[in-house]
Amino acid sequence: MPDNSLLALFIVGLLGGGHCAGMCGGIVAALSLQGPQGRASVSLHLAYNVGRIASYMLAGLLVGAIGYVAGNLLPLQRGLYVLASLMLVALGLYLLGATQALAFVEKRGQAIWARIQPATRRFLPVRGIAQALPLGFLWGWLPCGLVYSALTTALASGSARDGALLMLAFGLGTLPNLLLAGLLLVRFRRFAQARVTRVVSGLLVLGYGLYGLANLWRG
Repeated sequence: MPDNSLLALFIVGLLGGGHCAGMCGGIVAALSLQGPQGRASVSLHLAYNVGRIASYMLAGLLVGAIGYVAGNLLPLQRGLYVLASLMLVALGLYLLGATQALAFVEKRGQAIWARIQPATRRFLPVRGIAQALPLGFLWGWLPCGLVYSALTTALASGSARDGALLMLAFGLGTLPNLLLAGLLLVRFRRFAQARVTRVVSGLLVLGYGLYGLANLWRG
């Protein structure tokens, strides 16, 4: 795993986390109303996000293991890196407003989500950590182009351990956005949905994807 991969995915999660906050807005709002007198509960938001990041790590472990097997059976490692960079380019375009850039992969993820989503109802309404933690773990499988882009990097790592660590870094990057979205819901949602926020995030993520492709071309 390249030394800068962990930092890169952390930055991708941090910059694109406004998108995560938008997709998880309904659940975040529900958690915000479960605290005393309807105020946001820090413990519930932390438990939800621990569960969510755990799901990312499990997915990273699985795709990293697949990458390991594929890399040993076929000379696919370079192709996996190209795929990872192309997914970041698509993500950058998505954040810039090209809403169809990741529609294909998100649509494929709907088949998995359709099986998982009914189980989330068992933990609603959220009354405590015992509900928030598994709810976060299940909600982490919501189809999301941002997550899928990170997973392609985990796949290209060719290691179950590295795949899990990469998704941990990504998940930690998204954490500030999701916590702020929960604790300062109205103000943060305005910020996350602002055009300038999406443009800056999109350009930076797009630039990183193009940088990865340029490095492969030079190599």
